[in-house]
Amino acid sequence: MKGSERDDTPVLITEAAPSYEEQFAARKRKYMIMMGLRLPCLLLAGVFHETWWLALGFVALSVPLPWIAVLIANDRPPRKSERVNRYQRDKTAIEPAERHVIDG
Repeated sequence: MKGSERDDTPVLITEAAPSYEEQFAARKRKYMIMMGLRLPCLLLAGVFHETWWLALGFVALSVPLPWIAVLIANDRPPRKSERVNRYQRDKTAIEPAERHVIDG
């Protein structure tokens, strides 16, 4: 849109992106869940220390979790480059195009 032209028609927000605060809260929640999964993995590795391959599996699962959690927490959704969706009023929605006049 050019600097002198301004479109005052209302913008439809039904498909608007979530706010920054909502995105941040969702990313923080994902990070906490993934980091919360690390402690049970380490505890299960301790519980199954007799079965070395199972304990090693739980340790191997818990090692990349912090790295993956940070990557997911820092990943913001890409910005959309689509044009703004404006409300287009249907001119025939309220009144028909032709009006019939009855002479009395």
